[in-house]
Formats: sequence, structure tokens, C-alpha cells
Amino acid sequence: MSDNTDLIAFVRARLDEEALLARDAGGDVWWTPKDLPGEVHGRSGVIAFSLKSERYDAHIARQDPADTLRRVAASRVVVDEYAQIAELDTDTAAYDHTSVRAIGLGFAVRQMAAQYPSHADYRARWMPRFIR
Repeated sequence: MSDNTDLIAFVRARLDEEALLARDAGGDVWWTPKDLPGEVHGRSGVIAFSLKSERYDAHIARQDPADTLRRVAASRVVVDEYAQIAELDTDTAAYDHTSVRAIGLGFAVRQMAAQYPSHADYRARWMPRFIR
């Protein structure tokens, strides 16, 4: 796999979509207080809504837009690092530091892509290598 530009573009596009959804959902203007599970607070501190009865609270708290934006930013660092050396991520890579780094970063980026197996643009050839 010497040309991984389509993999990189795919993951970047999914991260862009997640960031857009998080920004559209309010970015950092709402959050779920850790001590009040199920409640969603706006910037003014007013409760926007509450879903305590259906166990949605933990899931909603995990999808806090600000947390999503931080996760996307951290993921972009990995993808950007990989993009710089992706051409070294091959099945017959050399055993030097940079090539081994490319293989490791490639594994991480493939794991990111694997979160979207039903997306129309996902390619089975991106499946992470070296998995059990």
C-alpha cells in the first residue's frame, strides 16, 4: 500500500463531518454536568432538557459537543502525522524508525476508518492489519 491518500482523505472527511455536527449542536455552549447526569445545561446555566428516565443521560454526556471537538482535534494530529509519512506504510516496509512509525500510525488511522464500515466510501482494503 504505497498510496494511502484515499484513506487519509476518507478519515479527514469523517472527522470534518463529526466536527460540523458538534459545532452545529452548540460546540461548547452546552454540557452535561458530571454531578447531574441526564441534564443538559446551556451557557446561561439553564437546563436545556433532561432525559433521566431512559438511560440516555450517559450516552448524551459522552456526546458532549465540546468533548467531540477535542477528540476530533486529537485525531487530526494522528492523521496529519501519518499523512507526512504515509508513503512508507507498505506491506514490505523497511525496518528503519520512520517506516516503523508509518506502519504504526497507519494502523491507528485504519482503526479510525474502521469506525465507518457502512459508509459508501469505505474500502475493505483499509481494514487494520495485524489484528487478532
